[in-house]
Amino acid sequence: MTTDVTLAGDRFEITVDGTRAGLTQFVDVDGRRIFFHTEVGDEFEGQGLAGELVARALDATREAGLRVVPVCPYVKRFVGKHEEYADLVDPVTPDAVAAVRASQA
Repeated sequence: MTTDVTLAGDRFEITVDGTRAGLTQFVDVDGRRIFFHTEVGDEFEGQGLAGELVARALDATREAGLRVVPVCPYVKRFVGKHEEYADLVDPVTPDAVAAVRASQA
């Protein structure tokens, strides 16, 4: 099994042997990358792909010099369990939630 994570516009996508298996979506606002949705296809669940996807997305966010706002419940749990990302995380604020809603409009 070969996995790859790529940045595609407003999301990071993970592929398995060339097939898209999942994604995590975000909106960038004022130096913050607000993650609001993560999903992995049913046929790919239980393989650790969501964790690999989010870790690589957070690493790329760090490299880009951005902060992380974990609106997405999965990303919030992930950063809570992986203290190596604690220095990147900003709290979820009403402004962050409003930015997500505006990006979806």
